[in-house]
Amino acid sequence: MSDKSVLIGISGGIDSAVAAYLLQRRGYRVEGLYIDNGFPSRGEDAAARVAETLSIPLHRLDISTRFRKEIVQYFFDEYCLARTPNPCVVCNKKIKFACLLDEAENRGLEYIATGHYARIDDPGGGNSLRLRSGKDRTKDQTYFLFMLGQAELARLLLPLGDLSKTDVKKIGAEIRLSETAERESQEICFIPDDDYKRFIEGKHDFPQGDIVTTDGKIVGKHRGIHSLTVGQRRGLNIASERPYYVVEIRKEANQVIVGREEDQYFSGLVARQALWISPDYPESGCLRTRTFIRYRHRGVESDVLIAGDGTVTVSFDTPQKAVAPGQAAVFYEGDILIGGGWIERGLRHD
Repeated sequence: MSDKSVLIGISGGIDSAVAAYLLQRRGYRVEGLYIDNGFPSRGEDAAARVAETLSIPLHRLDISTRFRKEIVQYFFDEYCLARTPNPCVVCNKKIKFACLLDEAENRGLEYIATGHYARIDDPGGGNSLRLRSGKDRTKDQTYFLFMLGQAELARLLLPLGDLSKTDVKKIGAEIRLSETAERESQEICFIPDDDYKRFIEGKHDFPQGDIVTTDGKIVGKHRGIHSLTVGQRRGLNIASERPYYVVEIRKEANQVIVGREEDQYFSGLVARQALWISPDYPESGCLRTRTFIRYRHRGVESDVLIAGDGTVTVSFDTPQKAVAPGQAAVFYEGDILIGGGWIERGLRHD
């Protein structure tokens, strides 16, 4: 392998473009990788323009079959199980970073890189690499990276971790990358119109069912359990002086359970398939963490009880709304991400 060489994922957006430029400035020999997931996108053309502007080679990898099997099918299956999926978290681990590592190995490149707003610290010693929040907390993306471990962090460079989004836009404008990069999108990449309900309904018929209050009263009909998520208020079409919120989805009964504002709160949660950034964290025991139950959540101080089977039970210091099965519960000590798991169910407060 050649030292000071790096393979960076180029999506066509400004973040990965500026990240590639910064790596060049730091003396790295940079090569780009565009990962084609098989869904229509203008990203490949934009990625090619970025690579041309920076005078770096751009490799293309077609993972369309793998993407449909590992990400799209997961997305669909989770909704069928009355869960709210988070495809970006799964894609980062199973697709993006896996592809970057494989391609870097094949091409003899020392490092991989992305345009994520996150930082890596190395206090020294075995299994010591830590993933820290990006300096710009409004753009911090560590939540989506909780499935990474020491193997990925040891090869990973994150040039944007100490920058704000404003800094990145300014750099992009100065070197005219803003003119070549594709406009950012907040949508799910394989659902460009953001109509996930129509996307799912194109693959499966979901039966209508009852919307039921917490005390058992039928107050409406839903178009399918895929169409609503825990915490949702809009779109219930229930005539009432006080708003209802989705508090539970019962797959077997094909029911959506609704309650009032005060019924939304959970005292904790149970999460499965917990993973830790470092294997030095205990397989059992209790940790004190700040727990984030979705992206953009403000986090809550918590006690996390770790069982030996990958299950964790989280007790919040303050009850939280909208604990949605299928979403990620991610754990921090200060600004250091230590791990996370997939929410199985919320726990009610007394």
